[in-house]
Amino acid sequence: MASGANSVWAIDLGNNSLKALRLSNVNGVATVIGFDSIEHEKILNSVGVKAPEKDELIAMSIRKFVQQNDVSKDDVVVAVPSQSSFARFVKLPPVEKKRIPEIVKFEAAQQIPFDLNDVQWDWQMMSEAEETEQRVGIFAIKNDVVTAALEHYSRQNIRVKYVQMTPMALYNFVLYDRAETSKSDNQGVVLIDIGCENTDLVVCTKSTVWQRCIPMGGNAFTKAVADAFRLNFDKAEKLKRTAAMSKYARQIFQAMRPVFTDLASEIQRSLGFYTSSNAGVKLTKVIAMGGGTKMRGLLQYLQQTLQLPVEKPDSFLKLSLSSEISAAKFHENVCDFGVVYGLAIQGMGLSKLANNLLPRSIARSMIWTSKAKYFTMAACLLLGVSLLSLGRTVFDKIAYKSNERTRQEVKNIIDSAMTAQNKLRTEQGKASSSEAIIQKAYEPFKYRDIIPLLQQTILSVLPNEKNNPGQRELYEAFNSGDAKAVGSVPRNQRKQIFVTGMSIYFSDNIAKAAFGEKTIQSGLESTSEVEGSNETEGIVAGSKYISAPSVAAGSGTTSAEGEAAAGFVVTITGYSPYKNIGELMDPIGVENDPNKWGVITRLLHLDKVIDSNSTFELFNKTEVSQFKLETGDVSIFEAMPVGIGTLVVTKGGSASDRMLIDPMTQEVISKEPEYDEYGRMKTDRSGNVKYRANDHWFRLDCKFKWKDAPKPVEGGQS
Repeated sequence: MASGANSVWAIDLGNNSLKALRLSNVNGVATVIGFDSIEHEKILNSVGVKAPEKDELIAMSIRKFVQQNDVSKDDVVVAVPSQSSFARFVKLPPVEKKRIPEIVKFEAAQQIPFDLNDVQWDWQMMSEAEETEQRVGIFAIKNDVVTAALEHYSRQNIRVKYVQMTPMALYNFVLYDRAETSKSDNQGVVLIDIGCENTDLVVCTKSTVWQRCIPMGGNAFTKAVADAFRLNFDKAEKLKRTAAMSKYARQIFQAMRPVFTDLASEIQRSLGFYTSSNAGVKLTKVIAMGGGTKMRGLLQYLQQTLQLPVEKPDSFLKLSLSSEISAAKFHENVCDFGVVYGLAIQGMGLSKLANNLLPRSIARSMIWTSKAKYFTMAACLLLGVSLLSLGRTVFDKIAYKSNERTRQEVKNIIDSAMTAQNKLRTEQGKASSSEAIIQKAYEPFKYRDIIPLLQQTILSVLPNEKNNPGQRELYEAFNSGDAKAVGSVPRNQRKQIFVTGMSIYFSDNIAKAAFGEKTIQSGLESTSEVEGSNETEGIVAGSKYISAPSVAAGSGTTSAEGEAAAGFVVTITGYSPYKNIGELMDPIGVENDPNKWGVITRLLHLDKVIDSNSTFELFNKTEVSQFKLETGDVSIFEAMPVGIGTLVVTKGGSASDRMLIDPMTQEVISKEPEYDEYGRMKTDRSGNVKYRANDHWFRLDCKFKWKDAPKPVEGGQS
């Protein structure tokens, strides 16, 4: 229930914009002391906007709102869309007042099409106390929907106090601001809120409300324009908004005419159903709200079709404006503020409906916060009691010291008995010592397969036929040694990773384990100069062998909760011919598309890529001290990992005549000079030779948690 706060912020997150209204009780009158309307960077449900981008667009709008307005001192009321909520109005049998909650809970279980544990729900009496017929409204929303909606606000430290359904907020607005609605249950006012994706239709009487969500809004008109003019969504939206001033106005409205007809027909059909079910109610007029009402000709068309007067409010009747508010700017947004108006008066305790769909856990935490002063008093009382206890402890300590000699004698006797018991256990334990020695001798061989398993796991996430089926023929040609077939694919388009080195060592606590020294060399100083050689060491994506340093074996430990466990510290080096090595290793924004995952993405999802219960787990990728990826261009002149390509010396053998080549295809993989049309090397303004990059090297330092690591053996590693 609303608390009747002195001032509140009401926020409505639509597909096109964020609308906010701040009301305050000034001398008993609801007064606007702040408002805001922030358009999203893109329409949230436009073509091509995925869930992660939608969340980011919402976060940007809320962040901008918080930067422009102070919401820390006021109660905050938010709305959830009608298509995500549930409302039913039922008649109760004649029962005692104290039994109404019990009957309502029974009705809720019958009416709500979900388990009550899976939804947030609330109820409210709709009939007056003196009426014999008792009617109650039941409102619900699924837990995951309201939690997702509240996450947008919690990320910006906005504490929401009330959650209301959009249609019920509109009902509160109409019943409060339009006096004719609150006179009788026999006369109804129709409110239409036309949004981007949906249109909320709400029929309001004194004590009843009927609502329907029509899945048609402003975007339907935009799509009609886009189809007619063969434009993308954004351009069609811009053309729609400027239709009245466009030289193609006639063609634009002709394209949107079928949508006008469909929307009017849906509204007419809905009102026909309502009037047939509520024969005693006469509909008097239509109030049109929402951004869709700005379309030229729509309201006139609805009025002709529905045969009811259609009103588009240009002001609110019972709201006054603070002197600090721009009246002109506020009235420009009146048609968008119906929902936030209804939310705000609910927060101030002035509305007909006061149900709250805020999760009970959040509501309880807010109640506990409000009782902080009582906890402070209790803490002070506890401190006083503690001081008294301390005084008693000092008194008891003095009394304790007076009996020191007696206690020492008793202690000596007990120590003697314990010594005798220990000697007895020692002698009894010698019988099993031989068995322990045998078991310890076999211990080092117990986990001898774990390192090959880790190597196999790492190799399986590299680009191959399974992970990148689009280049299956390339991998098959490489495995069969068909250099011609491999060369038929442009080098910078080959999604291959050649691993030239892999080091692994075990640590009882990988969180504190350090990575090994970098195996980096200068191509001029350390690469073997064997002209024409096609041999190279290392591990190749899709290759047949593994070369890795030896690994220290031992027993691991599982750390305490929250600390790093036992596992392996791994360093992998190599190179790739692909034009964007970052796309192969760690692409951004592909969590929801496994087909676009890179090597590191697959390492993060080993349970999905390798096995539903993988032995290993990538450890703490978000910390530089635990995970690091370095890349660079393969160059004969710069430091890079060892074992990349084959060094070839041409002409006179000088530094400029050296290059690294692919041992299979004989292609140049190191940086090479650029030449002009006359065969001369290109230089920059400083006279330095320009080079063109070919392949790219990488070094990946990472750690893997060993899920089934054995507990430590007493006395150190086994």
